[in-house]
Amino acid sequence: MKIISITLVSVILLTACGADDSSDSSTLGDAAAKPMIALVMKSLANEFFVNMANGAEAHQAEHGEQYELLVNGIRNESDLAQQVNLVDQMISSGVQAIVIAPADSRALVPALARAVAAGIVVINIDNRLEPEILEEYNLQIPFIGPSNREGAKLVGDYVLQGLDDDSEVAILEGISSAFNSIQRRTGFEEAVAQANMQVVTLQSGDWDQTKAAQLTSAILSQYPGLDVILAANDNMALGAASAVALANLDHKVTIAGFDNISAIHPLLEAGAVAATVDQFGEQLAVFGIEYALEAVASGTVLEDRETPLELITAASL
Repeated sequence: MKIISITLVSVILLTACGADDSSDSSTLGDAAAKPMIALVMKSLANEFFVNMANGAEAHQAEHGEQYELLVNGIRNESDLAQQVNLVDQMISSGVQAIVIAPADSRALVPALARAVAAGIVVINIDNRLEPEILEEYNLQIPFIGPSNREGAKLVGDYVLQGLDDDSEVAILEGISSAFNSIQRRTGFEEAVAQANMQVVTLQSGDWDQTKAAQLTSAILSQYPGLDVILAANDNMALGAASAVALANLDHKVTIAGFDNISAIHPLLEAGAVAATVDQFGEQLAVFGIEYALEAVASGTVLEDRETPLELITAASL
């Protein structure tokens, strides 16, 4: 495995298992015949996407005779221009397929349209591209991933059960325009409505731990009796939990997350976070890669596929 650093982007080039420096022309010819799959992710500073990259790397190591893999991501999830640039780089590199977790559900569509026009198979994972925008560009790009709405409803139902009807609830959503953020917010809102509670504030933490901590501090100043924080990812749940601890409140604030990253486990065990949702991030890219290989081999546009979710609590660990 070779690791290449390119300015703002971390790029991992994974070569086929079993190849060595003494490869003859026949071996090189076989390698050239293998499809190159590009995995374009969001922030590699986020443990969830690091796990995704590791899962993809492990899969390629086991199936090196089938394909080559190029893994890359952006430094922060709001850097849409850099992710668009990455897609254009992959087009220029002549890859056969792009598996992408788009940082935005709309902004990446024009670049992906260029990829499709170049004959590249595109598979959408993690954050669904907006169907209306895809239709505008006459694109059929399959989505491989879980129902974010159902996952948020699942964890929301769990943490709200047994609380008083007048409990005050805050929601920390991700990037507001991202489809998965919208779906998780909707799932949270449905859980709150079903529990006959009210959302006192909805804030965008942009999936970021530091921003979530700052927002939570401000929310607690405005709503000192806040009972629940529903965070749309574990990074923001970590930030919310740190702010709650610093506030030294005289009552418990119940916190939910989403993603099941390892950093959330100590907080689950300590009771600082009540629950999260596992969307099996280490396998999500693998699902996309396998689908991409299928599409490259068949030459056909494939249907969406829904992947599993699981509620995670301290008892699950």
